[in-house]
Amino acid sequence: MRIYYNPKLKDLARKLRKNMTLSEVLLWNQLKQNKMKGYDFHRQKPINNYIVDFFCPKLKLIIEIDGKTHIYKGNEDVKRQQRLESLGFHFLRFKDIDVKKNIKDVLVSIENWIEECKKIRM
Repeated sequence: MRIYYNPKLKDLARKLRKNMTLSEVLLWNQLKQNKMKGYDFHRQKPINNYIVDFFCPKLKLIIEIDGKTHIYKGNEDVKRQQRLESLGFHFLRFKDIDVKKNIKDVLVSIENWIEECKKIRM
């Protein structure tokens, strides 16, 4: 699957990968190396004109962690999500505090979404 992205975002994505938040590191440790039900995830992935926190190409699944920087970006986040969903991508959003305090619940939510997705595709 070939995904269009703005090449100008490549350097910023690389910088973001080197400076991940604690919640991003915690979730990445559970997603990397196909740990999530055998699916390949990417972090700080440029898609279209945006950079998403985590992305699984096979599922077209974007996972976003909403931390302090998202408090004042409500409308911007909604527009961004709607644009990417219009391109066929799916979203899961988690609060930063939930990843830090309830990572098991976050992982169960992702696993459940994957299982539901597999049922629909069969």
